[in-house]
Amino acid sequence: MTEVKLLYPKTFPYNAYTFLEAEIMDEMTRRKFIKVSTATVAASSTLPLFNVGKAQAKKISIGFIALTDCASVVMAKELELFKKYGVDVDVVKQASWAATRDGLLSGDLQAAHCLFGMPFSVHSGLGGPAGKELLIAMILNNNGQAITLEKEFKAAGFDSKKVKEQIDARVRAGKAPTFAMTFPGGTHDMWLRYWMAASGIDQSKVGIIVVPPPQMVANMKVGNMDGYSVGEPWNGVGVKEAIGFTHITSQQIWRHHPEKALVVNKEFSARKDELKAVMKAILEASQWLDLPNNRRGAAKTIGAAKYVNAPADVIDKRLEGIYDMGEGLGEKKFLGDQMMFHRGGDTNFPRKGFGIWFLAQYVRFGLLKTAPDYAKVVDTLIMDDLYKEVAKEMGIKVPTDDMKPFLMTLDKVKFDPRNPAAYLASAKL
Repeated sequence: MTEVKLLYPKTFPYNAYTFLEAEIMDEMTRRKFIKVSTATVAASSTLPLFNVGKAQAKKISIGFIALTDCASVVMAKELELFKKYGVDVDVVKQASWAATRDGLLSGDLQAAHCLFGMPFSVHSGLGGPAGKELLIAMILNNNGQAITLEKEFKAAGFDSKKVKEQIDARVRAGKAPTFAMTFPGGTHDMWLRYWMAASGIDQSKVGIIVVPPPQMVANMKVGNMDGYSVGEPWNGVGVKEAIGFTHITSQQIWRHHPEKALVVNKEFSARKDELKAVMKAILEASQWLDLPNNRRGAAKTIGAAKYVNAPADVIDKRLEGIYDMGEGLGEKKFLGDQMMFHRGGDTNFPRKGFGIWFLAQYVRFGLLKTAPDYAKVVDTLIMDDLYKEVAKEMGIKVPTDDMKPFLMTLDKVKFDPRNPAAYLASAKL
């Protein structure tokens, strides 16, 4: 049984931890069996960083992780849309988000299917070398992530207050639970922490570890954690393999939240015509994916071993918005707020206000000790002007709601991106 358990300190300062994750996953691919302890990671803190400035190949390499929401990148390849727009693209499977980050920084990848939060995490020094610029060209999807809990929480069902009571009881008994997410400061990290805060769960009393998405189910099976926050299909697979149940979906935390983004490195951002062609191909694939009749076929394609390597029926059902929640808790339907790839352009526009929300959460949860220059960071990392140019050329409507206040679905808290300080003054931990 493959086991990976990578522990991070509470404030996640960037060092060899996340770099090692990529090395570990590469080795795991070769040997099929590795167990890594915190001591092993800490003992390897002198690894070198990245080979930045590598010569650019003619072919464009776009990284992806084995998650359902890689679909627009994969289908742009499978439907020959990259070819249609005149770019030669390889889509390259990555072992972990750390490997994706390293590939972008080294130039081995020009672009990638990425966590929306990753560029902010890297730039802030939480999940990468502080000050490095990974740029957000567009959003790939909304919704479609979840928090899976082990069977022992079944009695609590969907009631987060009852989950809190069970966690508190375990803490008092000296058996504090551990939860996994996929990258410090990434979307899955934020959904986990936001849910905990809204539920009154003391984050300082539980363990939070990093596990790559495709390894979540295997790690829960061997007891490395008691719950995990990840994208599909790994919540659906957890249900299918009877290791737990879907306690809450990310759309129940924040309806139509930004999830994955097309992220590019600085060198590729300067190759404007090629980048625009890549964006157009992915936008067309996004439109295709939002047609209900196309989703079942897409599930079979992306479920293949070379892509997500998961049962097509699990991918398909949750793409349709029909969720078997697991452990006899019944079925829920998320129709209209299941995983969405376009929504008439509402999905794909990269909003700076959403970036400010992520940065504010880093401060709220103590991942950053001081508030960043919010406007400067999002102006640096979000390529909204380029997106507007591409959207205009494709006749796609650009939303006008950026930097306007928005409401979180779970706790009905309003966030005003023009005044994050006021939000932080009132936000509960």
